[in-house]
Amino acid sequence: MSKFSDVFKVDKPIIGMIHCYNNGDVIGCALKEIEIYEEEGVDGYIVENYFGSAADVWAVLLHRDRSGKCAVGVNILPNEFEVAFNYAYAVGGNFIQVDCVGGKYIDRKNLNKDLLRWNGDNYPDIISLGGVWPKYYFKVPDSDLEADIREAESRVDAIVVTGDGTGHETPINKIKSFRELTSYPLIIGAGLTVDNAKEQLSIGDGAIVGSYFKEGGVAHSPMDRKRVRDLMDVVKSIRKNEVAEI
Repeated sequence: MSKFSDVFKVDKPIIGMIHCYNNGDVIGCALKEIEIYEEEGVDGYIVENYFGSAADVWAVLLHRDRSGKCAVGVNILPNEFEVAFNYAYAVGGNFIQVDCVGGKYIDRKNLNKDLLRWNGDNYPDIISLGGVWPKYYFKVPDSDLEADIREAESRVDAIVVTGDGTGHETPINKIKSFRELTSYPLIIGAGLTVDNAKEQLSIGDGAIVGSYFKEGGVAHSPMDRKRVRDLMDVVKSIRKNEVAEI
């Protein structure tokens, strides 16, 4: 976990998602969310064009306070990893996320393996997180999870596992199946809550959280500081208990 641990210097890091929701003030809304993440002890955040555009992501990255403690990541959908690397490098970011880095999927173009590795080689200080069998992707028949994970390991520094959609809980059996096949850092990419965090983080090495941090758990709603605080309290308790058991 060396490169991953170099960026996220705590056990079980929580990475908050900035969806760039266009409510008339994309930058102001995103900066407020970053402020909450910083104040409530979230370990990193990803600026993503889920509701907005790549230009929105760039604007948020330029306007953010660079004195913050959070690790900074970029995700440009769908799988625009070269743009994400360039943005992260330009603003002193720490990592990128790529939705899919292993496997073959129906009606989806395959990633260019050489280009992704080229970016990683040229930006060695920027790590990459990427998914296998991710939400909204439909794998081709007879897909082999172990082979697809091996493919992903050749491209990224951490593997992301998700359920079926944004905010949907990642099935515990899927997390276990991934863990059995990889010793890479395993990041739960969707559906972590205060209710399932203890079980899921007993297997996974961290999580990306977006919808749960919003009012009512709805991705396009305003951020709910209490939800952020409550989840981080649970995570801090998990970390403390693990230290006590050593």
